[in-house]
Amino acid sequence: MKYLIRLLCVCAVATAAACAGSKPDYAPGATPQGKKVDPATARNVTGLVKFEGQVPEAELLRLSKDCAPGPGPNPQSEAVLMSADNGLQNVFVYIRDGVDPSYTFDPPTAPVELAQRGCIYRPRVMGVQVGQVIDVLNADPTLHNVHALPMVNQEFNKHQPVKDSHMTHVFTAPEVMVRFKCDVHPWMASWVGVVAHPFFAVSDANGKFDIRGIPPGSYTLEAWHEKYGRQTAQVRTTDTQDQHVTFTFKADSK
Repeated sequence: MKYLIRLLCVCAVATAAACAGSKPDYAPGATPQGKKVDPATARNVTGLVKFEGQVPEAELLRLSKDCAPGPGPNPQSEAVLMSADNGLQNVFVYIRDGVDPSYTFDPPTAPVELAQRGCIYRPRVMGVQVGQVIDVLNADPTLHNVHALPMVNQEFNKHQPVKDSHMTHVFTAPEVMVRFKCDVHPWMASWVGVVAHPFFAVSDANGKFDIRGIPPGSYTLEAWHEKYGRQTAQVRTTDTQDQHVTFTFKADSK
């Protein structure tokens, strides 16, 4: 019996010594680091999102008394916004397929802000990387609640009763799109695209978008609009050539 105990002790010491002498490639629980994009060969995909068909009439929001904007008309809904030449705003464009899985992309250290200002979520549409912090600000002197309705990530619903208060959240899985709403003010809405890489953009007031730093390859781009649905396009970037893509949404699409 004494011999067996002595043998077990010797084995335990030997195992501990072996572990102490080996160093893991990465910290326990961390994601192993893969390839990084070479800036010298990375290129850009620029584009334009157009609207075709009968332009819908502007929808004015009917605000409650605690959100009354004062003299003047109520603000316009930002669900459908377009320029004079029908460039469609607030379209989320991202690489849906084709990114080499051997690449890893560290989430940005700076948070992205989602503000409740004038009882409207701003921005209406935005994107974040998995693991990036979203800083939700209540800039209004009234109660809001932040209710996210993902299908893949964890749903949450948190109150923000105090002006200038902040809350943060991090999504852990890709999901396009996640709807945010306020149960107190039912017209309030925002949409967040959660992506595993940094290759996404939101079309601006002229319908233009710009996705930068893409490694050479063949990709499927997807464009999403909250009212008009989704479209895809195939692009191929080389180490010497950028690409330009045009998406056209129609009034009867979705």
